[in-house]
Amino acid sequence: MGKLICDSTTSLPVIPWRDPTSSWEEVSGLEEQQRKHLIKIQSTGVLWKNPRDQNASVVFRLIHGGEVEADGNCLFTACGKSMGMTMVSYARDLRRRTVRRFLEDLGSVSDEEKEMIESAIKHMYSPDLKSGWGIHVVQELKLLAKKDDREPLDSAISELVQLGMQRELAAESIYKERCIGVDDGPSWAKYMSISGSPDDEYDIITLQYTEDGLLTVDENSDGHAAAFGDDIAIECLATEFKREIFVVQAHGSDAMVDEENCVFFLPHRPRCEICEPPFFLFMKGTGWCGAGADHYEPLIASPSAYVSQEKVALVL
Repeated sequence: MGKLICDSTTSLPVIPWRDPTSSWEEVSGLEEQQRKHLIKIQSTGVLWKNPRDQNASVVFRLIHGGEVEADGNCLFTACGKSMGMTMVSYARDLRRRTVRRFLEDLGSVSDEEKEMIESAIKHMYSPDLKSGWGIHVVQELKLLAKKDDREPLDSAISELVQLGMQRELAAESIYKERCIGVDDGPSWAKYMSISGSPDDEYDIITLQYTEDGLLTVDENSDGHAAAFGDDIAIECLATEFKREIFVVQAHGSDAMVDEENCVFFLPHRPRCEICEPPFFLFMKGTGWCGAGADHYEPLIASPSAYVSQEKVALVL
Protein backbone atom coordinates (compact mmCIF):
# COMPACT_ATOMS: atom_id res chain seq x y z
CA MET A 1 0.00 0.00 0.00
CA GLY A 2 1.37 3.40 -0.91
CA LYS A 3 1.16 6.39 1.37
CA LEU A 4 -1.93 8.33 0.44
CA ILE A 5 -2.04 10.98 3.10
CA CYS A 6 1.48 11.57 4.46
CA ASP A 7 2.26 13.71 1.45
CA SER A 8 -0.11 16.66 1.73
CA THR A 9 0.12 17.21 -2.03
CA THR A 10 -1.36 13.80 -2.77
CA SER A 11 -4.85 13.92 -4.25
CA LEU A 12 -7.29 11.06 -3.78
CA PRO A 13 -9.27 10.01 -6.85
CA VAL A 14 -12.93 10.93 -7.01
CA ILE A 15 -14.87 7.70 -7.63
CA PRO A 16 -18.23 7.91 -9.42
CA TRP A 17 -21.04 7.21 -6.98
CA ARG A 18 -24.02 4.96 -7.38
CA ASP A 19 -27.54 5.03 -5.97
CA PRO A 20 -27.05 5.20 -2.19
CA THR A 21 -29.99 2.90 -1.56
CA SER A 22 -28.56 0.07 -3.66
CA SER A 23 -26.30 -1.23 -0.88
CA TRP A 24 -27.84 -0.82 2.56
CA GLU A 25 -31.29 -1.88 1.36
CA GLU A 26 -29.79 -5.31 0.68
CA VAL A 27 -28.10 -5.78 4.09
CA SER A 28 -30.07 -8.17 6.29
CA GLY A 29 -30.79 -7.81 10.00
CA LEU A 30 -31.17 -4.02 10.11
CA GLU A 31 -34.05 -2.13 11.68
CA GLU A 32 -35.66 0.68 9.72
CA GLN A 33 -34.05 3.51 11.71
CA GLN A 34 -30.63 1.90 11.31
CA ARG A 35 -31.06 1.51 7.57
CA LYS A 36 -32.23 5.13 7.24
CA HIS A 37 -29.17 6.47 9.07
CA LEU A 38 -26.77 4.26 7.12
CA ILE A 39 -28.25 5.37 3.79
CA LYS A 40 -27.81 9.00 4.89
CA ILE A 41 -24.19 8.32 5.86
CA GLN A 42 -23.59 6.68 2.50
CA SER A 43 -25.27 9.42 0.46
CA THR A 44 -23.69 12.45 2.17
CA GLY A 45 -20.46 10.89 3.47
CA VAL A 46 -18.35 11.38 6.57
CA LEU A 47 -15.57 13.94 6.83
CA TRP A 48 -12.19 12.73 8.05
CA LYS A 49 -9.82 15.48 9.12
CA ASN A 50 -6.20 14.64 8.48
CA PRO A 51 -4.38 15.30 11.79
CA ARG A 52 -1.21 16.27 9.92
CA ASP A 53 -2.78 18.55 7.34
CA GLN A 54 -6.34 19.87 7.67
CA ASN A 55 -6.22 20.88 3.99
CA ALA A 56 -5.92 17.19 3.07
CA SER A 57 -9.20 16.26 4.76
CA VAL A 58 -11.35 13.75 2.89
CA VAL A 59 -15.05 12.90 2.61
CA PHE A 60 -15.66 9.15 2.54
CA ARG A 61 -18.81 7.41 1.29
CA LEU A 62 -19.26 4.07 3.02
CA ILE A 63 -20.61 1.01 1.21
CA HIS A 64 -21.29 -2.27 2.96
CA GLY A 65 -18.59 -4.64 1.76
CA GLY A 66 -20.56 -7.87 2.06
CA GLU A 67 -20.96 -10.53 4.71
CA VAL A 68 -18.02 -12.54 6.01
CA GLU A 69 -18.04 -15.95 7.61
CA ALA A 70 -18.68 -16.00 11.36
CA ASP A 71 -15.77 -18.34 12.03
CA GLY A 72 -13.91 -16.32 14.65
CA ASN A 73 -11.63 -14.75 12.05
CA CYS A 74 -14.15 -12.12 10.95
CA LEU A 75 -12.19 -9.13 12.30
CA PHE A 76 -9.17 -10.01 10.19
CA THR A 77 -11.23 -11.01 7.15
CA ALA A 78 -13.23 -7.78 7.33
CA CYS A 79 -10.09 -5.66 7.79
CA GLY A 80 -8.48 -7.25 4.74
CA LYS A 81 -11.56 -6.67 2.59
CA SER A 82 -11.86 -3.07 3.81
CA MET A 83 -8.24 -2.46 2.80
CA GLY A 84 -8.66 -4.16 -0.56
CA MET A 85 -6.35 -7.11 0.13
CA THR A 86 -6.65 -9.93 -2.39
CA MET A 87 -4.12 -12.60 -1.38
CA VAL A 88 -5.69 -15.88 -0.29
CA SER A 89 -4.20 -15.97 3.22
CA TYR A 90 -4.56 -12.29 4.13
CA ALA A 91 -6.71 -12.97 7.22
CA ARG A 92 -4.13 -15.32 8.72
CA ASP A 93 -1.36 -12.89 7.80
CA LEU A 94 -3.19 -10.02 9.53
CA ARG A 95 -3.62 -12.17 12.65
CA ARG A 96 0.12 -12.90 12.73
CA ARG A 97 0.98 -9.24 12.20
CA THR A 98 -1.41 -8.26 14.99
CA VAL A 99 0.28 -10.57 17.48
CA ARG A 100 3.76 -9.50 16.42
CA ARG A 101 2.86 -5.81 16.73
CA PHE A 102 1.32 -6.42 20.16
CA LEU A 103 4.45 -8.13 21.50
CA GLU A 104 6.72 -5.42 20.07
CA ASP A 105 4.63 -2.64 21.58
CA LEU A 106 4.26 -4.44 24.93
CA GLY A 107 8.03 -4.66 25.19
CA SER A 108 8.43 -0.90 24.81
CA VAL A 109 5.69 0.50 27.06
CA SER A 110 6.13 1.68 30.64
CA ASP A 111 5.47 -0.67 33.55
CA GLU A 112 2.34 1.31 34.37
CA GLU A 113 0.91 1.00 30.86
CA LYS A 114 1.81 -2.68 30.69
CA GLU A 115 -0.09 -3.22 33.92
CA MET A 116 -3.15 -1.45 32.44
CA ILE A 117 -3.03 -3.58 29.28
CA GLU A 118 -2.72 -6.82 31.20
CA SER A 119 -5.48 -5.77 33.59
CA ALA A 120 -7.77 -5.28 30.57
CA ILE A 121 -6.81 -8.72 29.23
CA LYS A 122 -7.54 -10.36 32.55
CA HIS A 123 -10.88 -8.57 32.79
CA MET A 124 -11.92 -9.84 29.35
CA TYR A 125 -10.67 -13.42 29.48
CA SER A 126 -10.08 -14.33 33.14
CA PRO A 127 -12.69 -12.24 34.99
CA ASP A 128 -13.19 -12.29 38.75
CA LEU A 129 -16.24 -14.53 39.14
CA LYS A 130 -17.08 -12.93 42.47
CA SER A 131 -18.08 -9.66 40.81
CA GLY A 132 -19.58 -8.25 37.61
CA TRP A 133 -22.94 -9.99 37.85
CA GLY A 134 -24.82 -6.70 37.83
CA ILE A 135 -23.71 -6.31 34.21
CA HIS A 136 -23.28 -9.84 32.88
CA VAL A 137 -25.63 -12.80 33.14
CA VAL A 138 -22.93 -15.16 31.85
CA GLN A 139 -19.16 -14.74 32.19
CA GLU A 140 -16.47 -16.73 30.41
CA LEU A 141 -12.99 -17.96 31.27
CA LYS A 142 -10.73 -18.66 28.32
CA LEU A 143 -8.06 -21.35 28.70
CA LEU A 144 -5.46 -22.62 26.26
CA ALA A 145 -4.75 -26.33 25.84
CA LYS A 146 -1.78 -27.49 23.80
CA LYS A 147 -2.97 -29.64 20.92
CA ASP A 148 -0.33 -32.21 21.82
CA ASP A 149 -1.78 -32.43 25.36
CA ARG A 150 -5.41 -33.12 24.41
CA GLU A 151 -5.17 -36.89 24.80
CA PRO A 152 -3.61 -36.79 28.30
CA LEU A 153 -6.15 -34.14 29.31
CA ASP A 154 -9.03 -36.33 28.15
CA SER A 155 -7.57 -39.29 30.04
CA ALA A 156 -7.29 -37.26 33.25
CA ILE A 157 -10.90 -36.12 32.91
CA SER A 158 -12.07 -39.70 32.31
CA GLU A 159 -10.30 -40.85 35.46
CA LEU A 160 -12.24 -38.31 37.54
CA VAL A 161 -15.49 -39.34 35.87
CA GLN A 162 -14.79 -42.99 36.74
CA LEU A 163 -14.38 -41.88 40.36
CA GLY A 164 -17.91 -40.52 40.28
CA MET A 165 -17.43 -36.86 39.33
CA GLN A 166 -19.78 -35.25 36.80
CA ARG A 167 -18.16 -34.84 33.38
CA GLU A 168 -18.37 -31.04 33.24
CA LEU A 169 -17.03 -30.61 36.78
CA ALA A 170 -14.19 -33.01 36.02
CA ALA A 171 -13.38 -31.12 32.83
CA GLU A 172 -13.47 -27.78 34.68
CA SER A 173 -11.09 -29.11 37.33
CA ILE A 174 -8.53 -30.57 34.90
CA TYR A 175 -8.58 -27.67 32.45
CA LYS A 176 -8.19 -25.03 35.18
CA GLU A 177 -5.33 -27.02 36.72
CA ARG A 178 -3.37 -27.85 33.57
CA CYS A 179 -4.21 -25.26 30.93
CA ILE A 180 -2.99 -21.70 30.42
CA GLY A 181 -5.27 -18.86 31.51
CA VAL A 182 -5.50 -15.81 29.24
CA ASP A 183 -4.55 -13.24 31.84
CA ASP A 184 -1.42 -11.39 30.65
CA GLY A 185 0.40 -10.21 27.54
CA PRO A 186 2.19 -13.45 26.57
CA SER A 187 -0.95 -15.56 27.04
CA TRP A 188 -3.02 -13.04 25.04
CA ALA A 189 -0.51 -13.38 22.20
CA LYS A 190 -0.86 -17.17 22.29
CA TYR A 191 -4.65 -16.83 22.36
CA MET A 192 -4.90 -14.28 19.54
CA SER A 193 -2.66 -16.48 17.34
CA ILE A 194 -5.38 -19.17 17.22
CA SER A 195 -7.26 -19.20 13.90
CA GLY A 196 -9.08 -22.53 14.31
CA SER A 197 -6.62 -24.27 12.00
CA PRO A 198 -4.87 -27.64 12.52
CA ASP A 199 -1.60 -25.67 12.44
CA ASP A 200 -2.44 -23.82 15.68
CA GLU A 201 -0.28 -24.72 18.67
CA TYR A 202 -3.18 -24.36 21.11
CA ASP A 203 -6.89 -25.09 21.32
CA ILE A 204 -9.31 -22.74 23.08
CA ILE A 205 -11.28 -24.08 26.05
CA THR A 206 -14.19 -21.92 27.25
CA LEU A 207 -15.72 -22.23 30.72
CA GLN A 208 -19.05 -20.41 31.11
CA TYR A 209 -20.39 -19.35 34.49
CA THR A 210 -23.50 -17.82 35.92
CA GLU A 211 -23.71 -16.33 39.39
CA ASP A 212 -24.78 -19.79 40.61
CA GLY A 213 -21.62 -21.50 39.30
CA LEU A 214 -20.45 -23.47 36.27
CA LEU A 215 -22.89 -23.39 33.36
CA THR A 216 -21.11 -25.17 30.49
CA VAL A 217 -17.68 -26.30 29.32
CA ASP A 218 -16.91 -25.86 25.63
CA GLU A 219 -14.10 -28.36 25.18
CA ASN A 220 -13.61 -27.53 21.48
CA SER A 221 -12.63 -31.12 20.83
CA ASP A 222 -12.29 -30.60 17.07
CA GLY A 223 -9.98 -27.59 17.57
CA HIS A 224 -11.95 -25.38 15.18
CA ALA A 225 -12.57 -22.45 17.55
CA ALA A 226 -10.68 -19.26 16.70
CA ALA A 227 -9.83 -16.30 18.92
CA PHE A 228 -12.24 -13.43 18.28
CA GLY A 229 -10.59 -10.11 17.55
CA ASP A 230 -10.95 -7.56 20.34
CA ASP A 231 -10.24 -3.86 20.90
CA ILE A 232 -6.59 -4.61 21.66
CA ALA A 233 -6.23 -6.39 18.32
CA ILE A 234 -7.88 -3.49 16.48
CA GLU A 235 -5.46 -1.01 18.07
CA CYS A 236 -2.55 -3.24 17.02
CA LEU A 237 -3.83 -3.28 13.43
CA ALA A 238 -4.24 0.50 13.52
CA THR A 239 -0.62 0.82 14.65
CA GLU A 240 0.64 -1.72 12.12
CA PHE A 241 -0.88 0.23 9.23
CA LYS A 242 -0.43 3.71 10.76
CA ARG A 243 -4.08 4.56 10.25
CA GLU A 244 -7.22 4.97 12.30
CA ILE A 245 -9.83 2.22 12.27
CA PHE A 246 -13.45 3.24 12.82
CA VAL A 247 -15.94 0.59 13.90
CA VAL A 248 -19.40 1.66 12.75
CA GLN A 249 -21.81 0.13 15.23
CA ALA A 250 -25.53 -0.18 14.53
CA HIS A 251 -27.74 -0.99 17.50
CA GLY A 252 -31.36 -2.01 17.58
CA SER A 253 -34.16 -0.35 19.50
CA ASP A 254 -33.44 -2.39 22.64
CA ALA A 255 -29.86 -1.17 22.87
CA MET A 256 -29.74 2.43 21.68
CA VAL A 257 -30.18 5.50 23.84
CA ASP A 258 -32.35 7.23 21.23
CA GLU A 259 -33.12 6.89 17.54
CA GLU A 260 -30.59 9.54 16.52
CA ASN A 261 -27.80 7.46 18.08
CA CYS A 262 -28.69 4.08 16.60
CA VAL A 263 -25.46 4.28 14.55
CA PHE A 264 -22.18 5.55 15.95
CA PHE A 265 -18.48 5.52 15.04
CA LEU A 266 -16.02 4.06 17.53
CA PRO A 267 -12.44 5.19 16.74
CA HIS A 268 -9.33 3.09 17.32
CA ARG A 269 -6.17 5.13 16.97
CA PRO A 270 -2.63 3.87 16.35
CA ARG A 271 0.17 4.20 18.86
CA CYS A 272 2.18 6.07 16.24
CA GLU A 273 1.80 8.97 13.84
CA ILE A 274 -1.14 8.59 11.45
CA CYS A 275 0.24 8.32 7.91
CA GLU A 276 -2.63 6.71 6.00
CA PRO A 277 -6.35 7.40 5.63
CA PRO A 278 -8.65 5.43 7.94
CA PHE A 279 -10.56 2.32 7.12
CA PHE A 280 -13.93 1.25 8.44
CA LEU A 281 -15.58 -1.87 9.85
CA PHE A 282 -19.26 -2.54 10.43
CA MET A 283 -20.89 -4.20 13.42
CA LYS A 284 -24.61 -4.77 13.72
CA GLY A 285 -26.76 -6.31 16.38
CA THR A 286 -29.43 -5.75 18.99
CA GLY A 287 -29.31 -5.50 22.75
CA TRP A 288 -26.19 -6.71 24.50
CA CYS A 289 -25.33 -8.72 21.42
CA GLY A 290 -24.92 -5.49 19.50
CA ALA A 291 -23.25 -3.62 22.35
CA GLY A 292 -20.59 -6.26 22.78
CA ALA A 293 -20.67 -8.10 19.49
CA ASP A 294 -17.59 -9.74 18.06
CA HIS A 295 -18.77 -10.07 14.46
CA TYR A 296 -17.30 -7.60 12.00
CA GLU A 297 -18.11 -6.92 8.36
CA PRO A 298 -16.16 -4.76 5.90
CA LEU A 299 -17.05 -1.27 4.80
CA ILE A 300 -15.66 0.05 1.54
CA ALA A 301 -14.65 3.71 1.91
CA SER A 302 -14.68 5.64 -1.34
CA PRO A 303 -13.16 9.14 -1.30
CA SER A 304 -15.45 11.80 -2.69
CA ALA A 305 -15.17 15.42 -3.70
CA TYR A 306 -14.73 17.66 -0.64
CA VAL A 307 -17.81 19.43 0.64
CA SER A 308 -18.25 21.68 3.65
CA GLN A 309 -18.61 19.91 6.96
CA GLU A 310 -22.15 21.23 7.28
CA LYS A 311 -23.20 19.00 4.36
CA VAL A 312 -21.79 15.67 5.58
CA ALA A 313 -23.53 13.19 7.85
CA LEU A 314 -20.73 13.21 10.40
CA VAL A 315 -17.35 14.80 11.12
CA LEU A 316 -14.98 12.18 12.50
